[in-house]
Amino acid sequence: MLKSILTVGGWTMASRVLGFLRDMLIAASLGAGPVADAFFIALKLPNLFRRLFGEGAFNAAFVPAFAATLTTEGAAQARFLAERMSTLMTLWLSLLTILGMIFMPQVLTVLAPGFVDEPLRFGLAVEMTRITFPYLLLICLTALISGVLNGLDRFGAAAGAPVLFNLLSMAALFVLTPVVPTPGHALAWGVTVSGAAQLLLVWVAAARAGMPLRIVSLPRITPEVRLVLRRMVPGLFGAGVTQLNLAVDVIIASLLPAGAVSYLYYADRIGQLPLGVIGAAVGTAMLPLLVKQLRSGRPLSAHRTMNRALELSLALSLPAAAAQAVLAWPIISALFVRGAFGELEAAATSVALVAYALGLPAFVLVKAFVPGFFARGDTATPVKVSLVIVALNLALNLILTRYLAHVGIALATGLAAWANVIALAVLLRRRGHWRPDRRLRRRLPRLLIATLAMAVALLAMRAALPDPGGSTMRLAFLAAYVTVGLGVYFGLAHAIGGLHLGEIRRRR
Repeated sequence: MLKSILTVGGWTMASRVLGFLRDMLIAASLGAGPVADAFFIALKLPNLFRRLFGEGAFNAAFVPAFAATLTTEGAAQARFLAERMSTLMTLWLSLLTILGMIFMPQVLTVLAPGFVDEPLRFGLAVEMTRITFPYLLLICLTALISGVLNGLDRFGAAAGAPVLFNLLSMAALFVLTPVVPTPGHALAWGVTVSGAAQLLLVWVAAARAGMPLRIVSLPRITPEVRLVLRRMVPGLFGAGVTQLNLAVDVIIASLLPAGAVSYLYYADRIGQLPLGVIGAAVGTAMLPLLVKQLRSGRPLSAHRTMNRALELSLALSLPAAAAQAVLAWPIISALFVRGAFGELEAAATSVALVAYALGLPAFVLVKAFVPGFFARGDTATPVKVSLVIVALNLALNLILTRYLAHVGIALATGLAAWANVIALAVLLRRRGHWRPDRRLRRRLPRLLIATLAMAVALLAMRAALPDPGGSTMRLAFLAAYVTVGLGVYFGLAHAIGGLHLGEIRRRR
């Protein structure tokens, strides 16, 4: 599992680094004005549906079914299942894409009501979202084939596909900006083209792995397909609840003054680095492994897998969250202050990053806990928990934005994530599917001590160093902060027994 996590995490890290370069270019070109707000809505909408139909409900139902079929019935039957599911997804999502493009003004009236009274922002959002919406179909099919690759224990191509998203987005910004109305339009075209490139990459990887998928003309609803669809229903509802949570954030942000959507986007992008590298990697690697361990009658192995995943999640997310909270201003000012993005925008984004950082360990832990349900075919329980979490998030949003504006949205999201973690952990423990073992209980306090020591060291360093003026010096100072933080945390964690670096080196 650790080798798989390192593979997924390594590719995700490469994608996030390129994503930072892309966001630096976006900030310099668009700043945090109407064009930026419109583009971020155009990017967020297909991603909401992608997480709903692709990475959310579908993967929760499909990956365990595919892995179980592969284990018990062989590759031919597993491919048979994957081809029929890909055909059904293509038909359904093609219809959704066409309807979405036709009725985009009405869709955005619901999802971005704050834009309606501003014709410039609303018109730009409609245009750009129509350009990006086919990305929904392309990336959902990419997610399906990625699930096939994960079930085959081949994680590299699926994890590396998002690299193309960032590379092609940056290329589009340079190449298309002179020939389209705004840089936002250029970025929107880059999004859609990257979807086609990612789909081609994973399809070729699956073909090389002996699983070349094709679209069948008349998909049969076999018992295996029916099982996936039946399990998708609660998962679809649960993923829908989660995406409703995100949609609520977008709706409320659109009602705030211009720039709020952009501030939250830039802050969230920083927070997504550890979430993507750690959380997504842990969840992706855990699910097929847990399925195989449980299907082969090894519950103790599954129990150890869960605890080691939680241990690794905490070992990496705790220092990441502390560093983001302490270094919010140095991070934002070094990465984004240039061109159209000034220090006022950086200050507003920095405060949002601090709020997101408070919930970062919770976001990662959710990714580690949910496979404990999905691997057992239970997609209903996370749905029930999500219903409560959405209600809590909405209530917190309405309360906190009155006093904290856009920062209240970020803080509400983090608090709701912690409630989600507590609920999932309690339910797994009550059912006897998980309990913290001796090693996890012993190492967690040591990890907290190392995290606190790192935060103190970084605060002392910030107090001792002046705020540099230029972009180059800010990047140099940020590199120094990161180097010191990594040295203090990993050095102390290793010394006091919270984390043994040799274990990671041996499993690379």
